[in-house]
Amino acid sequence: MTQTLTRPDAALIEAVRGIGTATLHEAGGQIGALPSYIKPVVANWYICGPAMTVLSPPKDNLWLHRGIYHAQPGDVMVVDTGHFHEAGYWGEIMTHAAKQVGMAGLVIDGCVRDGSLLDELYESGEGIPVFSAGLCIRGTGKDKEAYGAINIPVRIGEIWVFPGDLVVGDRDGVVVVPQARIAEVTEKAKAREEKEANTISRLKQGERTVDMYGF
Repeated sequence: MTQTLTRPDAALIEAVRGIGTATLHEAGGQIGALPSYIKPVVANWYICGPAMTVLSPPKDNLWLHRGIYHAQPGDVMVVDTGHFHEAGYWGEIMTHAAKQVGMAGLVIDGCVRDGSLLDELYESGEGIPVFSAGLCIRGTGKDKEAYGAINIPVRIGEIWVFPGDLVVGDRDGVVVVPQARIAEVTEKAKAREEKEANTISRLKQGERTVDMYGF
């Protein structure tokens, strides 16, 4: 099953780019934090783009292959594997395919493999940032009859991810901002950054946190 995807305006996405996940999470009212075990394969990777969702059967990656060719440039593929982690759903070949269609990244509640190659591809400009539950060398099947779906709401941990929501990932983890709240959360996040910059300036001048916060 495949549904259409309404993407947020590109200007909204660009306004968020570079803001940290923790700041967005807090600015939105502690929203959208995916499980903390989902981290970038390489620590300094960053993603920011609209969610293109995939519901995949456990230990099977056929729907991920299909999903690549439903992606538009800048999309972040977000994959629900039924919380089955003991398989490498993604690797070198799929990274090349994703790069060719312009995908901005992958977020998967499952494992991937070819970790060193994914790093090399990214460094050479031929890869994409991948956020996963870890690395696993076990392979997957490709059952053509197994149920899966593209661009339906998927649940990762406690968070529902809807197609077109904004997905941002950095070393700390991944946060999902509902599409309808992107502008609001961005404004609050930038205000939070300004406030924190002011706090740091005061600390450098000798003030103490316990005094500043009234602890």
